[in-house]
Amino acid sequence: MELNKKINDLKTDLIKSTQKLIRIKSVESEPKEGMPFGEGVAQALNCALSIGKKLGFKTKNLDGYVGYVEYGQGEDYIGVLGHLDVVPEGDGWEHPPYSAEIHEGKIYGRGSLDDKGPIVAALYGLKAIKDAKLPLKKKVRIIFGTNEETGSNEMKYYLEREKPPIAGFTPDAEYPLIFAEKGILNVNIKKELEVEDTSKFKIEYIKGGQRLNMVPDYCETGISSKEKDYVIKNLEKFKTRNNYDLTAHIKSDMVVIKSVGVSAHGSTPASGENAIMQMLQFIEFLCEENKESDFYKVSSFLNEKIGFEVNGESCGIGFEDEDSGKLTLNVGTINVEEGIFSMGVDIRYPVTYKLEDIIKPLRELLERESFIIENINNKNPLYYPKNHSLIKTLLKVYNDQTGENRQPIAIGGGTYAKKMPNIVAFGPIFPGKPDLDHQVNEYIEIEDLVMNAKIYANAIYELAKK
Repeated sequence: MELNKKINDLKTDLIKSTQKLIRIKSVESEPKEGMPFGEGVAQALNCALSIGKKLGFKTKNLDGYVGYVEYGQGEDYIGVLGHLDVVPEGDGWEHPPYSAEIHEGKIYGRGSLDDKGPIVAALYGLKAIKDAKLPLKKKVRIIFGTNEETGSNEMKYYLEREKPPIAGFTPDAEYPLIFAEKGILNVNIKKELEVEDTSKFKIEYIKGGQRLNMVPDYCETGISSKEKDYVIKNLEKFKTRNNYDLTAHIKSDMVVIKSVGVSAHGSTPASGENAIMQMLQFIEFLCEENKESDFYKVSSFLNEKIGFEVNGESCGIGFEDEDSGKLTLNVGTINVEEGIFSMGVDIRYPVTYKLEDIIKPLRELLERESFIIENINNKNPLYYPKNHSLIKTLLKVYNDQTGENRQPIAIGGGTYAKKMPNIVAFGPIFPGKPDLDHQVNEYIEIEDLVMNAKIYANAIYELAKK
């Protein structure tokens, strides 16, 4: 209870530090000298280290890739890993995404929940231990990552220069505790198209989505046509059959069709509405009079084999297991221009399956239609036995602090636990609370931010006192 009291005393500073970090737009951008992931990310890292220094900790910046604050003595250390980079904010926010405004007890902003608020909560948890002068047998590092959203390559850089923690966690998932993470497979599927200029229209381009690990909330198609009314009337007819948010406007000699969906994390595609797949449904409808056209064949094939399914059944990869549940599939990006069709797909597969189990049937299906698979990026599943000492320790802390009696869970999301040995994902989202990662109007409740700090303070102490 002493640590919890210290957190209550630090509440105002905890909130201000969280707001300070949220106000920095730390989306990955062009690298610069000493800034491998761009200026905004570097600014966030410097800010986090500055906060740590003001709290009385040693700090270290590893060439702009990773930074950490450190407390205590000894060779071995406990690690808490969070990331300061964020996904693009998207459109439709009720409150500016980098303002960190507080409304009704919630701090709004991109990164408030994923992952700036939680890693600041862990930092203040360590500050509470320091202020309470509790004895530790291992030193502790709060490690600030900068590339989690686009590959976690900074952790490779870290491990080439520092030894790994002997135990720890990343506050980048859910409570009560994550014992298993699905495998993550990202692929790009590609095909050359014959672009046909029919008497009525020509599809010039299709573009949509920002990241594979986000359900796309926007897709756009440019269609040149001498009979623009034909395209627009077909869109209106299509909309009477579907409840999709599609609009058309004239831009120079082109009809521009816009599809609006609902963004969500790529690991939970059922939580969103995929703007790309809405658009492909319309493309198939528009091209129906010429079923020999490549645009019709591609769109109808993808609508049949993927469509709005999120578990890959029609692709022949609808796998599931008892520990981690069903495979998920998210179409995250599309780019079609100058006769090249390119689509990015994010697949999260169950922990008892291997890469080849997924890629083999997928390749066989796509190659029959003359698609090629390229840019294969795989992260193997992660699994800890439920009786593992790290699992048992953190789960006990959670249940003791909340008064609950919960069991560990599996997720489709990928965290630093896949990149750093001896780490599991632990919080910050409480059971029953919405997962707002990668969504518009992302926020963290101040009450939850404070509770996270209390849980993390106690967790760090339990791991470091032994």
